[in-house]
Amino acid sequence: MLDLVRAQLAAGLRVTAACPGGPLAAGMRELGADVREWRAGRSPGPGLPGEVRRLARLIEEVRPELVHAHSAKAGLAARLAVRGRVPTVYQPHAWSFEAVGGLTAALALRWERWGARWADRVLCVSEAERTTGLRAGVRAAYTVVPNGIDTTRFTPAPPTGTAPPTHPPAPPTATAAPSPAPRAADGERPPPEPPAPGDGSRPAGPRAHDTCAEGGSGSQNGSGSESAGRRPLVVCVGRLCRQKGQDVLLAAWEDILGELPHAELVLVGDGPDHASLRHRAHPSVRFAGAVPDAVSWYRAADLVVLPSRWEGMALAPLEALACGTPVVLTDVDGARESLPPALAAHCLVPPEDPAALAGAVTALLTDPPLRAALADQGRRHVLATHDVRHTADRIAALYRELLGPTSPCAANGEPARPVPSECRESIHS
Repeated sequence: MLDLVRAQLAAGLRVTAACPGGPLAAGMRELGADVREWRAGRSPGPGLPGEVRRLARLIEEVRPELVHAHSAKAGLAARLAVRGRVPTVYQPHAWSFEAVGGLTAALALRWERWGARWADRVLCVSEAERTTGLRAGVRAAYTVVPNGIDTTRFTPAPPTGTAPPTHPPAPPTATAAPSPAPRAADGERPPPEPPAPGDGSRPAGPRAHDTCAEGGSGSQNGSGSESAGRRPLVVCVGRLCRQKGQDVLLAAWEDILGELPHAELVLVGDGPDHASLRHRAHPSVRFAGAVPDAVSWYRAADLVVLPSRWEGMALAPLEALACGTPVVLTDVDGARESLPPALAAHCLVPPEDPAALAGAVTALLTDPPLRAALADQGRRHVLATHDVRHTADRIAALYRELLGPTSPCAANGEPARPVPSECRESIHS
């Protein structure tokens, strides 16, 4: 979200963002967006009518040329508030009816079908997401613009001897893993500070390439990181919730440890499933909490894994690839489109399949040359097709299409009034 707003502001659009207070609002305010606090929850509930009224008043105050609603809840409230009076773009970021089951899913699907009349355009981040909507009977005018990331910020670690970018540490809690040191350009990560003399403890924090204290190779086949006395590091970045599938990764982790007993896993993010995930996690799994910037984690990892149950097109894999780290993803909407074709055979597994996930992760962790080749192909693909500046350009073209050739955003990027008003719920990729 922040990358898109940054690119829109740089292109000359004036952006007013309506969202709940928190890190997202603070980040957009720092970028220079006009941020209006909109008190709203993540899910529909008894407070929805009040949320819609507050948003309607806010939109009346701002008087935007166009409203762009991001995600299901904001899309629900914004379309009810506007009801076609202002050109409206609805961007689901994964369909609401995929996130729930039973009667709730039926109601969500009924709303998406009915509410489509109040969207001048439904903007999808992948062809697969559009196909899912069409197959579900959501009849609308669709445009597909793939997600983009800031390729000037998500970059590989600097060469050895140069100062790495500053990275805020994880929240200072007893369960938080500290931010890792980035890998050097040759894939090695500088060694951590040793433990205090005589305490016998292992240095805190995940380390992909430390010499194992036990001194054994660990890997039965003698290949990969462990054969060189290194500890492979797997990182998963995402909200700790059912959608992102960290429970599937924990189920697969036991099999991964059977092949690579010194491997480490770090879950970066927070969310409603934190307690249940921590309860079932192996001691080799660490919880970093929510971090304002995951760049250092992407750079430190040997492999980034996102075992989602559903997506539109997740940002975390694009960010990881831009940092030069290969990924393993579940083959849900948008995943296949986010990868170059050559990576699919090695990097995609069926959703909710711990055995397949464990096999793919183990295969890549034990084959450093393959990881390096996939990382190189992935980074070149992201630079060519998922630069957020290209995304912002295509979205601006959509705005011009909807507003016409005399619209404020059609002339030298100098809108007379804020274009667009962004209605957002707080989400994480």
